[in-house]
Amino acid sequence: MSDKQVLEITELCGDGIGPELEVAVASVAEALPIDFRFEKIDWSLATREEKGLLAIDEAEASMRRTGVGLKYPTVTGTQSPNALLRRRLEFSVIYRPCISIPGISSNFKQNVNAHIVRVATGGTYDDPGQLIGKHAAVSLRMVEREPCLHAAHFAFRLARRKSMHVTSSSKHTIQRVTDGLFEDVVDEVHELYKEEVNDRKELFDALLAKLVLRPQDYEVILVLNEYGDFLSDLASGLVGSLGTGASGSFAFDQNHDVTLAMFDPAGGTAPDIAGQNKANPAAIFLALGMLLDHVDRYDIGHALRLALLGAIADGEKTGDLGGSLSTTEFTAEVVRRLPDHLQAA
Repeated sequence: MSDKQVLEITELCGDGIGPELEVAVASVAEALPIDFRFEKIDWSLATREEKGLLAIDEAEASMRRTGVGLKYPTVTGTQSPNALLRRRLEFSVIYRPCISIPGISSNFKQNVNAHIVRVATGGTYDDPGQLIGKHAAVSLRMVEREPCLHAAHFAFRLARRKSMHVTSSSKHTIQRVTDGLFEDVVDEVHELYKEEVNDRKELFDALLAKLVLRPQDYEVILVLNEYGDFLSDLASGLVGSLGTGASGSFAFDQNHDVTLAMFDPAGGTAPDIAGQNKANPAAIFLALGMLLDHVDRYDIGHALRLALLGAIADGEKTGDLGGSLSTTEFTAEVVRRLPDHLQAA
């Protein structure tokens, strides 16, 4: 009988390279000192089109039972499953670390260690817009207080844990009502953490320029929905790859404590290489590491990251990063390196 910790995880299986990443995760999970119990939900486009909202129902029910999920890339289809699940589970914050990885070639030579906390609702993304006459269109931009509160508490708690400072960024001098509300909430929440965490404001256009000029000046960055979307892609470009990023989506209770969390790679389904054993599983491994951090197994999550980063630094990497390894070969290399880091944990 195993004495390993049992960890139940909702596994949202996807399209394109998703099945290959799923196999890679299974190989890594088998090598870790945890008894992973994956509850698989078929979220392929074919299944979602056949089942309709029942597929969302199944994912929601599983997530509410396990409290934590790992999601693979999915084709959007007629409706975004991500958006539907986000509304159902009330995910109000997305957290995206963007960190330079030695061994990944980049045109940008400075070190980046940015932790982007994004309000995951509102802005113009939740509004379909409306045509006015023949030559005009309007869109309603909405910023809600509660998601801003959750995001601010998450950002300040993250900064406190990592001994970092927070930069909130918006266009509050122009969008005085919406972005102004966001910054007012940030100021209010900072009062609760001001003895432990420093906070400053930066206009978003200036932030984009300064992040490129002096990335070392930015640690935890707290932003509204659209700004976080733009900023995450910029930061991914700075570190050299859109395919090595991972993120977490979070729902909260009234005390701003996380109740549900889902982790996924930032990249898409990559249909051009699907089924060819060429996919880079680094991002899904980093997502699994974030998941382990979330369930208070930072020791194991960090060991996984060290094994992954060590492989890349030593030139053991997939073709998209300039290496020659297949998906299975890279996975095997990470698994081979795990024992040394697990022993040191």
